[in-house]
Amino acid sequence: MEKIETLEAALKRIAELKSENEKLREELEYYKNRKMSGRQKHNAKWMAIYNDFVAGYESGMTIIEIAKRNNVSERTIYRYKAYYDKMRNTKENVLE
Repeated sequence: MEKIETLEAALKRIAELKSENEKLREELEYYKNRKMSGRQKHNAKWMAIYNDFVAGYESGMTIIEIAKRNNVSERTIYRYKAYYDKMRNTKENVLE
C-alpha cells in the first residue's frame, strides 16, 4: 500500500473505501437473506399444509385433490402421509 501524502489523495482513497464498503454491505445482505439449503421441515408453511392434508385426508379427499388444493406435488403429499402414518403408529403404541 502506498503512502498517502496529499489531502486530495486521502479524499480519493476515502471515496474508494466507501465504495468498497458499500459493495461488501450488499454482499453481506445477500448472504444474510439467502435461504439455507435443504428442506425446512416443520416450519409454519410446512405445518399449514400438513394440517390441511390431515383435514382433507381424514375427510376422504384423494392425494391428488389435496396436492392441487395446496399447490404442491403429489410426492410432497405422500411425504406428509408417511409422517401422518408414523405419528398415528406412535400414538397407537403409546395408548396400548
